[in-house]
Amino acid sequence: MYPHVDTMSENPPTPTYSVAGHQDPIPASGIPGVQSHPMTIHHHMRHQPYIPHNLSRIPSAPIPGQWTSGLCHCFDDPVNCAITCVCPCITFGQITEIINRGSKSCVSRGFLFGMLSMVGAACFYSCFYRSKLRGQYDLPEEPCTDCLVHFCCSACALCQEYRELKNRGFDMGIGWEANMDRQKRGVTMAPIVVPGMAR
Repeated sequence: MYPHVDTMSENPPTPTYSVAGHQDPIPASGIPGVQSHPMTIHHHMRHQPYIPHNLSRIPSAPIPGQWTSGLCHCFDDPVNCAITCVCPCITFGQITEIINRGSKSCVSRGFLFGMLSMVGAACFYSCFYRSKLRGQYDLPEEPCTDCLVHFCCSACALCQEYRELKNRGFDMGIGWEANMDRQKRGVTMAPIVVPGMAR
């Protein structure tokens, strides 16, 4: 039933192993069911570093004539996205204070935006400020006309405008006067370049 093995012989055959083609000893993998071969070990032991998804789009320096972020990149600034979805008049007020260079307050413009929202006319008011922002930074009218962008997706448009000003060096939470004070003291993170400011 079993093959006959001669255990009485004085010199039993010793197994020989060929190491042709292997420069170094083959390490054991330590993984059950995996052969001890270097290529197999590296295949199972290789790990890719974890890169958070929110670092995939880091805002770069503003390029003249281009938006610094897209219309649908609202989650690049999740806090502002949440505030804009809950109460867009806050974001609108912050945007208009910077665009108006402090001549009109954040509170007054935000309140007016809230009143116009109740009658469904806020998009006509906010598209005017999108046009004004584009004029200040020579930005293209994309993906469509300003009124259509605000009519179809007002929250996304406000988030994009907020990010645009923020990426150009403005701290949106402190208003125009404090931003100008910081600029005079040289505290700003990035240079604020507003066409027509030097008089």
